[in-house]
Amino acid sequence: MQKPGFFSWSILMGLVIASLALHFIPPQNSPAVAVASYAPAVNAAAPAVVNIYTSKTVRQKSHPLLNEPFFKRFFNKQAPVPTSRIQNSLGSGVIINEIGLILTNLHVIDGADEILVALKDGRTTNAKIVGTDKETDVALLKIELKDLPVIEFSPQDLQVGDVTLAIGNPFGIGQTVTMGIVSATGRNQLGITTYENFIQTDAAINVGNSGGALVNAYGMLVGINTAIYNSKSGGNQGIGFAIPLKEALTVVRDLLEHGQVVRGWLGLETRELNQELKATFGLPETLNGQVVSGVMKGGPAYKAGLQKGDIVTHFNGKAASKGTKTMRQIADLMPGDVITLGIIRGGKTYEVQATLGKRLNQ
Repeated sequence: MQKPGFFSWSILMGLVIASLALHFIPPQNSPAVAVASYAPAVNAAAPAVVNIYTSKTVRQKSHPLLNEPFFKRFFNKQAPVPTSRIQNSLGSGVIINEIGLILTNLHVIDGADEILVALKDGRTTNAKIVGTDKETDVALLKIELKDLPVIEFSPQDLQVGDVTLAIGNPFGIGQTVTMGIVSATGRNQLGITTYENFIQTDAAINVGNSGGALVNAYGMLVGINTAIYNSKSGGNQGIGFAIPLKEALTVVRDLLEHGQVVRGWLGLETRELNQELKATFGLPETLNGQVVSGVMKGGPAYKAGLQKGDIVTHFNGKAASKGTKTMRQIADLMPGDVITLGIIRGGKTYEVQATLGKRLNQ
């Protein structure tokens, strides 16, 4: 993968952040009633959604039996030479600013030797990788074309029941739009990425839609389509997942500023405090928190004095009821930040301060 040249990206970064801010413009005179057609929304968003085609060379090893003397007599007296083949894949992406930055999923371009981007207006060009983040499955690309269409960003948080349109390139048949609603927000523990906070939608998302745009009824970007529910057929089951726009833009900011996503790290393993554990520790049934199941030696939690068996009730004043939510809260902070933890040990309540370290990218 190509790494960004920081001497040039530092200049572009300022332009990009300023450009991104311009797209947080609320829709003017937005009607509160249902619309008869979503064509205006599609016309506004679709030009900025691109098709992404990748290719990579895959080395194929010869069968080990061909190295055996017995088989060499029949097939080839020389050692078999590994062969290679070209593997192609497809996906989608979204142009997020005028200088050609494109948001997509890492799994769309992972390991690619060549990335070809096709715009709706018929133009095609090769793309370079600016940066990637495996923890959220986000990739940032750049193309060199003029007069690029740019998608607008929604300034509002989604609610369950909001109309959503998914725009992408399913199965490589060409740009396609599907419609649904927001089925849920904050979906996690799906095993898709490390940091999960997905929008769930019933707008049809199929193979090839990955990296495409999830937009609202006004054609404004609200998320990046990422995954479908794991079904036997591999097709759409009315359950699709998208990365929220705010989280994707946080990754973009870090990739432009640091070349990687910088996250806080505590070095603590916990499990949710269920009713069985509450009974074991003699705690009230109404208490929410997490039990420390492991402390990494030498890590921030270890230095702060946390011990296995401690009950963590709060992180920086926020309830520590869900481990995935707490992990995201910590990751959103920066290395060097000091956090306060509320803990229960031996029936007594304490407050402990810890200085976060830097989480290493996986």
